[in-house]
Amino acid sequence: MSQANFSRPGAIDLSALRKPPARPAAPTGGPGGPAGPAAGTAAPYVLDVIEPTFQADVIERSLQYPVVVEFWSPRSPASNQLGQVLAALSTEYDGKFLLVRIDIDANPGLAQAVGVQTVPLVIGVLRGQVVPLFQGPVAEPEARQYVDQLLSVAVANGITGRAQPVAPAGPADAEPVVDERFVKAEDAVGAGDLDAAIAAYQEILAETPNDPEAKSGLARVQLVKRTQDVPAEIRTRAANDPADVEAQLLVADVDLVGGHVEDAFDRLIRTVQATSGEDRNKARLHLLELFEVVGADDERVIRARQKLMTALF
Repeated sequence: MSQANFSRPGAIDLSALRKPPARPAAPTGGPGGPAGPAAGTAAPYVLDVIEPTFQADVIERSLQYPVVVEFWSPRSPASNQLGQVLAALSTEYDGKFLLVRIDIDANPGLAQAVGVQTVPLVIGVLRGQVVPLFQGPVAEPEARQYVDQLLSVAVANGITGRAQPVAPAGPADAEPVVDERFVKAEDAVGAGDLDAAIAAYQEILAETPNDPEAKSGLARVQLVKRTQDVPAEIRTRAANDPADVEAQLLVADVDLVGGHVEDAFDRLIRTVQATSGEDRNKARLHLLELFEVVGADDERVIRARQKLMTALF
């Protein structure tokens, strides 16, 4: 089975699926129900999707948080095994992504639109764009790596919302909860107006300076803006002069946007160790800002904080 890693959303356009032809809803077992590979288990972040609900349950949800889509078939034992692995991960990650399951036998139009040739096939969806993940059965550690990679790409592209647990009655019952304070900022990000998004987050922080979501959102948008026009020679410049703080900061930004989170953190920690005074403080503060982007509860952030403390003291 072919497998590939990707650091940015792919170019597959799902817009053709936004208004699928109406058809009678195929029976599903609901999240973790008898129709799916996670039968008998509690799966609050697993959703069975059919063609008429694809727009609402995949495209629209992917504007707010990462969606992992598993194409499966009840005729495939490998699908059943992988489904259990992914369902367990979705519960463990507690809303950092929503697992959507699509039965290709019941939804051949969706399978054809995405080009599914064999199952299981797993893709990510961010803002309606596909991030290819893997094909064929994989073990839990490898599936976890693919999920972590997708989450890193999502964070780097300003997608850090959390899925709400879906109702056990069926896929159409649960709707994401929208915090009205962030609508202006999120709309600006979606429109590509980064300056307006920065201003909107700053407005929130002016009223609630310690709001963690606003701080994280502001850090994400500022990261994207900083990495829009990166000089081609920036890595060479950083490699030739470890004391060039501006170059080290920008390369760390590029690494983070590319999903190389630990590389970005380690670079800035080395910069802290190699500098002093204002340069050292600038590197430290920049690292703290990247921590905001990734999230305080991320294990990589926790480890990097420990390394930073060692570097400082």
